[in-house]
Amino acid sequence: MTLAMVAQRAGVSAQTVSNALNSPDLLAGETLERVRRAIADLDYRPSQAARSLRTRSSRLIGYGVAPTPPSISTSVLDRFLHALSDSADSAGYRVLLFAAPVGADDEQERYDQLLRDHSVDAFVLSNTHRGDRRPAWLAKREIPFVAFGRSWSARDVGDWVDVDGAHGTAEAVDHLVAAGHRRIGLLGWPRGSGSGDDRARGWREAMERHGLPVRGLRQAAEDDAQAAQQAVAPLLDGANAVTAVVAVSDTLALGVYRALRERGRTPGTDVAVVGFDDSPAAALLSPSLSSLHQPLEEVGRACTRLLVHRIAHPRADPQRLLLPPELVVRESSAPRRPDGAGTAHTDPRPRPE
Repeated sequence: MTLAMVAQRAGVSAQTVSNALNSPDLLAGETLERVRRAIADLDYRPSQAARSLRTRSSRLIGYGVAPTPPSISTSVLDRFLHALSDSADSAGYRVLLFAAPVGADDEQERYDQLLRDHSVDAFVLSNTHRGDRRPAWLAKREIPFVAFGRSWSARDVGDWVDVDGAHGTAEAVDHLVAAGHRRIGLLGWPRGSGSGDDRARGWREAMERHGLPVRGLRQAAEDDAQAAQQAVAPLLDGANAVTAVVAVSDTLALGVYRALRERGRTPGTDVAVVGFDDSPAAALLSPSLSSLHQPLEEVGRACTRLLVHRIAHPRADPQRLLLPPELVVRESSAPRRPDGAGTAHTDPRPRPE
């Protein structure tokens, strides 16, 4: 089927069919509906190659995949990528994955190469961090982009969608306080990480809101279970040991599990543990891990929505969207027993076989 055949079927010009496909706001409602019926009746599909040559648009969105260390929580990004790809497809775009180098200069060179080759129309950024030069670099060149994550700098540039980590850890503290805990430690990432500092802020502000101490109750480790196992030791030992730990990732929470078992203690029964990410492993651990579920499917769809709007309206004001995570309560965050230890309870939802 060709565009001319659709025009003949609808009784309009070929230009009118082109407008219906590319600029539907130019047509009267009745004309647009007639053209769309003809397209549907003939099962007409525009040639993407021809459209790209005509419009100089590839309909491709670039997404750089950065190397990451093995982690219990990396699989959560699969949900984001699937939602991003699916929503982009519905909007008439495809996501082009490319290997993002570690160095900032090398990464910007890769972005520049993709633009020079006219391979992409826009970018989705992730792994944003303090000092990230990509948003300003793209904004200066007026390249449409949206970031999964805030820029974490005084000069916030461009559109972004992010998960409200502070809200999540505050919700975890509220849950643990309601369960009877008063000494609630935080196992976070080293200071300087934008998202890590944000999650730590939520814990600290919630503790202060409840009138609970925070001094000496924060420890940090890289996102590695073995490092977490060692780092959490000061929170578990001594007369003033904590009765609960909020970890800023499920990987760190796994380290807490190992540290407790190393001491002959049981997560949930002796010390409550809450993770962050709700990775597939969270429900499979024994006891199952309470964790904060990130709405990554919604993040992916929102990234596409904001990016398509930016492509169509390059001068529009920046849009920012902060989405709250949801606490999934499982066995590891039990109510406190009168004797000071915890009592495990089971999430009523069925656990995976």
